[in-house]
Parts: sequence; C-alpha cells; structure tokens
Amino acid sequence: MTMTKSKKAVVLLSGGLDSTTCVAIAQKQGFDVVGLSFDYGQRHTIELESATRVAKKMGLSNHVTAKIDLRIFGGSALTADIDVPKGRSSDDIAQQMDDKIPVTYVPARNTIFLSFALAFAETQGASDIFIGVNALDFSGYPDCRPEYIKAYEVMANLATKSGVEGEQGIKIHTPLIHMTKADIIRKGLELGVDYSLTTSCYDPSPEGVSCGACDACHLRLKGFREAGQTDPVDYK
Repeated sequence: MTMTKSKKAVVLLSGGLDSTTCVAIAQKQGFDVVGLSFDYGQRHTIELESATRVAKKMGLSNHVTAKIDLRIFGGSALTADIDVPKGRSSDDIAQQMDDKIPVTYVPARNTIFLSFALAFAETQGASDIFIGVNALDFSGYPDCRPEYIKAYEVMANLATKSGVEGEQGIKIHTPLIHMTKADIIRKGLELGVDYSLTTSCYDPSPEGVSCGACDACHLRLKGFREAGQTDPVDYK
C-alpha cells in the first residue's frame, strides 16, 4: 500500500549499498525518509561521507549522525586493533560463517543502532524504521536474522510511547533480508540508485578507495558480477 508523502520513516543509513537501497525502497513506498547514521568509532569515516552524499542526492528531509564510541568495548575488527580478513573466497567466507561469527561482527551493533532509531522515530513522529539487514549474503551476524528483528519489534512496541499510545505500532522493515546481493543491486538500479555514491569496504584507503580484498568488497563485487553490472566505485 502506498503511503502519503507526509508519513515519515527512519532509515538506518550507513552509506553502503544495502542501506542506500533501503532508502530508495522506502521512498518508492511513499515514505518521507529521514536518515540516521552513526559515527561509532569505526575504522574509517569514509562511509559517513558516503551517507551524507546519499542523503543529499536522494533528497532526505532530515539526516542525523549520532556519535557514540564503541571502541571503548572493542571486540571487532571494525572497532579494535584486529586485522580485517582479506583475500578470502566465497567458499572460505561461507565456511567461516558456518564455524563461527565473523571477526567483523561488532558486538550488539544493530541492537544499539535500532535503539537510537526508536528514539529518533519518536521525535520525528515516525512509526516505521527501515534497516538493510540481510540473512543470505554474509549471514554470519546474529543481529541480521529474521527472528532477531521479530523479537526486537516486539520489544520496541513494549518500550516506547509510540508503541503503547500510538495509532499504530512500531514496524521494523527489512526489505532486503531474503535477497541476494545481486537481487539487491538489481532492485536498486530499477529504482534509480546511484551506487557510485556508496561505500562498502571495511578497510578503504584514506582517500576512500576500496581495498577490493575484504569480505565486504568480495561480496559486493560478486553481487555486481551476478547482476551483470559493473561496480562504479574505485578499487585498489
């Protein structure tokens, strides 16, 4: 059902391929999108520059960057002095995910981000939150599973004024959760997404050039190949 343009939705916007596609999907559904990004102590802030470009290009009515520091906890290759895995094949990545949770998992990150999104949504008068989690490509993260999102949505409707008193409950939208990376790219291109604005790399150069060797780059490039497209971002 198409929503009126005045109905707001919060989209968690990392500046990456998935979250940017979520923006396009939410806009296609008629939502007035407000973006929420995080400066959380990640290895680089290139993705925040990408998020700002995406927000401007796609005409978001509001875009907020919350500053928190998950480096105080560490425990991830993205927030601590731990090497980012590079040069692994699809089989290597899949096998590792079967064995254990990837070292690039940031402890409780989506739970933290969604909590901020709930607060932002309430101040914006929004009942809808979009997050670009995916359970197929790179499904080793426990906070990307459908059962996690379902449980979080239940909690959100118990924990917020909007959930208790609102005309409708909080809805967590995960439009990409059962899509392959190639499917996501095809959908985004269908909706006119400019993927040259985005960044997916875990370890880009200071100039923002993607490494081409980390798991995120590998899966992104694989997705573009399978979609029959060329990735427009620069790689080393």
